[in-house]
Amino acid sequence: MHEGEEGVRGRREVLATAAMLFAAAPACAGQSVVVWPSALTMATGSPGGTYAIFGPAWGAIVAAATHVHLLYRATDGPNENILLLDRGAADLAMTTLGIAHEAWTGGGAWTGGIEFRTIRALFPLYETAFHGFAPAQSTIRAVTALDGCVLGVGPEYGTGGTYVPRMLQLLGIKVVGFRFESYSALADALSSGRVDACLIAAGPPVPAFRDLARRMPIRCFGFSPPEIQLLVRNLPALSQTRIPPGTYPGQTATIPCPGMFNFAICRARLPRSLVYALTAAVMARAPELVAKLPLASEMQPRNIALNRFLPFHPGAAEYFRRGGFFVPDRLVRE
Repeated sequence: MHEGEEGVRGRREVLATAAMLFAAAPACAGQSVVVWPSALTMATGSPGGTYAIFGPAWGAIVAAATHVHLLYRATDGPNENILLLDRGAADLAMTTLGIAHEAWTGGGAWTGGIEFRTIRALFPLYETAFHGFAPAQSTIRAVTALDGCVLGVGPEYGTGGTYVPRMLQLLGIKVVGFRFESYSALADALSSGRVDACLIAAGPPVPAFRDLARRMPIRCFGFSPPEIQLLVRNLPALSQTRIPPGTYPGQTATIPCPGMFNFAICRARLPRSLVYALTAAVMARAPELVAKLPLASEMQPRNIALNRFLPFHPGAAEYFRRGGFFVPDRLVRE
């Protein structure tokens, strides 16, 4: 999209948001007013991970556009984020679609069979990649070499902690043990030899491992095409993706991986006008994030089509529909 067109689109979004704000004001004395909260809490993710920097990036846009103060809470990732939204301990969060589907259906062991129906979709974010790291001098160059290793997989209540053990079981790979820790802690563990390798689920470049690659030679590895096909067949939330060369220091080749898309989510009871305003602001200004966060290039309205099950908040659905994007009635819920 050309810069001029982006500018026009941005001005349209600002006007649309302003219109919603004025619409919320009373036309005469005694008319009810929708009161926005003075502050919102966003559940982000693990220190050293992508959510930890991505959340505050779009949260700053929300705060500037709505004048609502944003607070940030570090978490294990999507699973914990959804639990916090359900309890009312967070208002905004991020999740992979696979974890969101388990929450919605009560299908994952971590849900205890409970269906979490108080979460709503806001807007698309980016694709997570399942990829690994090992010291450059290690013999580990592929997932198949993880047999018998001590493996770091990220926080236990995150996408990696949930999916990596399942993936290795499907591939017939048996590790000695898993380490469930923050990405920062895992990078330290890899550098000190306390783990043989790491296999994580996060949007690349993952800050903790990008920084580690600047300090010591490490190897980034992915999956073979047959492995990806097997995993995608058996775990429907997965897709095929790749990590381009140069994403990590010293990475010279494209790395094929399984992937899973991320969405911003919120609790259902947020005011419709507020959700419309914050969705409009983030979608209009997402291109500004790309210079520092290349993954933000995937924050395209058309990617709402990747969500086929989680209802959108009515305020978010209204924004996309006004922009000409199709949101089926079955995917909109108060």
